[in-house]
Amino acid sequence: MADLFSNEPRQPLAEALRPKTLDEVIGQSHLLGPGKPLRLAFESGQPHSMILWGPPGVGKTTLARLTANAFDCQFIALSAVFSGVKDIRAAMEQAEQHLAMGKHTILFVDEIHRFNKSQQDALLPYAESGLVTLIGATTENPSFEVNSALLSRSQVYVLQSLNEDELKQLVAKAREKVLSHLQIEDAAIDTLVGYADGDARRLLNLLEQTSTAANAARTNVVTPEFIQNALTLNARRFDKGGDNFYDQISALHKSVRGSNPDAALYWLCRMLDGGADAKYLSRRIVRMAWEDIGLADPRAIQLANDAAATFERHGSPEGELALGQAVIYLAIAAKSNAGYMAFNQAMAFVKKDKSREVPVHLRNAPTKLMKELGYGHEYRYAHDEPHAYAAGETYLPDGIGEPGWYQPVPRGLESKIADKMAFLRKLDEDAGKE
Repeated sequence: MADLFSNEPRQPLAEALRPKTLDEVIGQSHLLGPGKPLRLAFESGQPHSMILWGPPGVGKTTLARLTANAFDCQFIALSAVFSGVKDIRAAMEQAEQHLAMGKHTILFVDEIHRFNKSQQDALLPYAESGLVTLIGATTENPSFEVNSALLSRSQVYVLQSLNEDELKQLVAKAREKVLSHLQIEDAAIDTLVGYADGDARRLLNLLEQTSTAANAARTNVVTPEFIQNALTLNARRFDKGGDNFYDQISALHKSVRGSNPDAALYWLCRMLDGGADAKYLSRRIVRMAWEDIGLADPRAIQLANDAAATFERHGSPEGELALGQAVIYLAIAAKSNAGYMAFNQAMAFVKKDKSREVPVHLRNAPTKLMKELGYGHEYRYAHDEPHAYAAGETYLPDGIGEPGWYQPVPRGLESKIADKMAFLRKLDEDAGKE
């Protein structure tokens, strides 16, 4: 039993394959290739504070550790999820001890976007004084999530998801160093790479699970079918509140605006599959109908509302079909932002303009006094006029000319609206209205 308890815990595959030198890093060639920014930073001989921004599993922690090794620095790691101001101060005390022994300290803060303002402020004086070199890792846009003072003192490096070739290099490395006993078919590698979704750590975890499952099944041959049966697979990469979320919403909206129904369906399904709130998507779809289609095809607005109501009534998955058909219709519908632009211009004008009186002829006159004051005097009832239009009449406050905010486009129903407006303008001109 003594031997059993003396065995050291098995090292996870991701840790066993963590690069020891910069040249062992797979991916990020735009930063680490010859003459590229991070390669030059390593070759400079002088560490600097940096923010490593990128999706999970692309090497942020690895690069931080390699920085400490390259510059012979002590390495202190904090997780913003579990650490607070007290932990920051304790880390600074350690850094002072290291400095007393002639060693500089790299302070690595994982998920730095999770620190609130006061916690980020607590880091600032130590980074400014040079006591530590700060390396922050984040999956969120640092422009929004990192204190501007910290950001101004750090170089931001944007890391990218690994492509298929790079992930396959990682598989080859894992098989060479640790998993040589496995015979993994090419199609099975393709399956694992696909489910890794650009995340190196996820790929290594999948490989490790595959190895464990193969051992349990007493086989060393890994096929796509074996992977599908043995592993719980999830190809989703989706954050419900971060950049990825808003990037996909943007892609959905722009695909609808760009009249591409397949792309619109793709982004809708990506978000639904990733766990996005379908009620939120319903609201955005209604917004698209009003913003980008408007009066060019009012049926789109009704269809978007009906799809939202269908989802509200039936939920998933039945209601998702309604949302899918709505985005198809919105994508192929005639497009107009004329109403959207007119509303924005009118709102902007009203916000900066003074408060103007309602013209007397447009005022209601429910009492005798109001009538005596001239309220409603000489108001022309449009239904009693030819074409049900009081040609030459004015409806804006005194001093405001016809602004022309609404300019219908020559598409869909708005082309007919444009014809109607031109006809009414001609009647105004004939009546002497300037």
